[in-house]
Amino acid sequence: MDFRSQVIVALDVDTRQEALDLVGWLSGRVGLFKIGSQLFTAEGPEIVKEIVGRGERVFLDLKFHDIPNTVTKAVLAAVRLGVSMLTLHAGGGEKMMRSVVAALNAVDTRNRPLLLGVTVLTSMVEEDLSGIGILAAVESQVDRLAKLAERAGLDGVVASPSELALLRAKLSRRMKIVTPGIRPADSEADDQSRVSTPAAALRAGADYLVIGRPIIASPDPCASLERIVSDLLKGTTA
Repeated sequence: MDFRSQVIVALDVDTRQEALDLVGWLSGRVGLFKIGSQLFTAEGPEIVKEIVGRGERVFLDLKFHDIPNTVTKAVLAAVRLGVSMLTLHAGGGEKMMRSVVAALNAVDTRNRPLLLGVTVLTSMVEEDLSGIGILAAVESQVDRLAKLAERAGLDGVVASPSELALLRAKLSRRMKIVTPGIRPADSEADDQSRVSTPAAALRAGADYLVIGRPIIASPDPCASLERIVSDLLKGTTA
């Protein structure tokens, strides 16, 4: 089995050239390339168009969170860029999410992107939630927001490895789970708090794995990716 289609490489770099170098090296080896706030702020929509124009699938991870009309228009703009997957904060509420879903359903496109709701950031723990007035355990808050996203008609959620088993048991199978906080066993956690190895995340029910620094900060990104894919094969068939 080849797990490459489930790997999303996070292009968390500062420049167009760094991003395109990574895309060139990893083209055909992974499922999608993620463009987040760092690269999008530096290079704008053109970097999305350029990577899509190369025949690659792009996950636009800008975590939209605003009033319903603003988020809906932002998502429709992302659709015009040709992205395959995008995010908004489930914490923006059901009304916001339903507005986006309705607008997407009205768009005549054969390549409708997957719309994902971000639950609780992988860097956050209970103390961080209480600091912003949310008096709930992380798992409870993730569960609440994921169910809200499903009820609003989203295609899936973004959640840390720690909540995978919980969500897979409670959400319908149609709901995709995209999981950041993925670190090979020999990698540092960096600023992530709720992390997992790639194989453990897939066994727990992740549909896609977002992997950044273990690949893009490597002296040989292709070799690092191949080690991860090899570990996935061993770890999920053992």
